[in-house]
Amino acid sequence: MSQIHQARGVEQLVLGQDTQDGAGVRLTRLLSQGLQRRLDPFLMLDAFGSDRPDEYMAGFPNHPHRGFETVTYMIAGRMRHKDSRGHEGLLQNGGVQWMTAGRGLTHSEMPEQEQGVMEGFQLWLNLPGKNKLCEPWYKDFQSDEIPEVTTHEGVRVRVIAGESNGTAGAVQRPDTEPLFLDLHFPNEDGVGFEQALPAEHNAFVYVYRGELFVGHESEATAVKIKHMAVLRNGGDGLVLRAQHNTKAIVVAGKPLNEPIAQHGPFVMNTQQQLIQAVADFRAGLMG
Repeated sequence: MSQIHQARGVEQLVLGQDTQDGAGVRLTRLLSQGLQRRLDPFLMLDAFGSDRPDEYMAGFPNHPHRGFETVTYMIAGRMRHKDSRGHEGLLQNGGVQWMTAGRGLTHSEMPEQEQGVMEGFQLWLNLPGKNKLCEPWYKDFQSDEIPEVTTHEGVRVRVIAGESNGTAGAVQRPDTEPLFLDLHFPNEDGVGFEQALPAEHNAFVYVYRGELFVGHESEATAVKIKHMAVLRNGGDGLVLRAQHNTKAIVVAGKPLNEPIAQHGPFVMNTQQQLIQAVADFRAGLMG
């Protein structure tokens, strides 16, 4: 029997837009400025995946950030991170890099492979105004450091942030309270998954393998591969039912309800703060 009494429905289905970033890396942008207010505190979601080295080898050379956090989740491949604070790490299959840019730093993310598949996600998470100029912070979590739980129905849940089925994730944040789950459904149709969510938290689901249905069976909406479902607010949680071998990420968080002023890799609350961020970068104050 379902523990979720009023399941969230799908408000909007989003098919990502093919684009390029960095030095020409091909990726799919699912969440951008048009959805930032609706999915506050999340600012961007990119999905990348290719087995063609010419589509990823140029990587993301040195570039700045200020005012938010980046979460990079590698499904396959190897990416080396270096930043202006002296941090360096190798992100590989199943690993997560969580970086708080805060008052600012510069970093690079460069593939460390010449063949094979590179696949993963990058999520941008806003910082509240009081923390936008905080000290930068960074941590790599290798695959075996990401907490996992398998539900009674056989769904393997990788808990990157937040909490699911009594298992706390690798990262917790007090202001935005992010939830970031990677769901791996077993090799059979109709397996369900439930997740309690506060009614006011904004949430979405992205399917990167297979297909799933959002909502109780009588009112479920199909979400196909490479589609993101923006979920309605309200209710007490999320109910999913999947086709065999489906994989999806679930992301939710508490909205900040603050102004968003963005200029490329700088996200602040006001235009004046953006002008200052650009000036600081040009003056070499971000490393």
